[in-house]
Amino acid sequence: MPDFERPLADRGRADAAAAGRYLVAQGIDADLVLCSPSQRTRETWRFAAEAGAAATDVWYDRRIYNADADELLDVIHEAPTEARTVILVGHGPGVPWLADELALDGTSPERVELSQKYPTSGLAVLHLSCRWSDLGPDDADLISFVVPRG
Repeated sequence: MPDFERPLADRGRADAAAAGRYLVAQGIDADLVLCSPSQRTRETWRFAAEAGAAATDVWYDRRIYNADADELLDVIHEAPTEARTVILVGHGPGVPWLADELALDGTSPERVELSQKYPTSGLAVLHLSCRWSDLGPDDADLISFVVPRG
């Protein structure tokens, strides 16, 4: 089976639901979800949403699949200015690379963990003080980095 069509394993489904519950517990509602159209990422968002994660709009963008950090940043740059919270559902290694690139250097345990290992179902919450179209390296504060497990 092609990688693009591979479904989530049972553990991935449970972890996606746990990520959704984490977003709810943190009061994080998205204005926009940018999601790879692969089977796994579609299922990831679906299980997170079924667990209560909320989004006003979801965009499935083929460019996210197998994208590197710069390609992901190009997609994020297109987010509407009025979108205050954006969730990116993508793949490694691009998503971990992007999170590491965006987060300001720091020594918090979360920042150290983010830079060392970003496992499947890892969830980095970043706060920006710029527009999506202007986002670049070191433009975000890492609020939290968690690995929700189901």
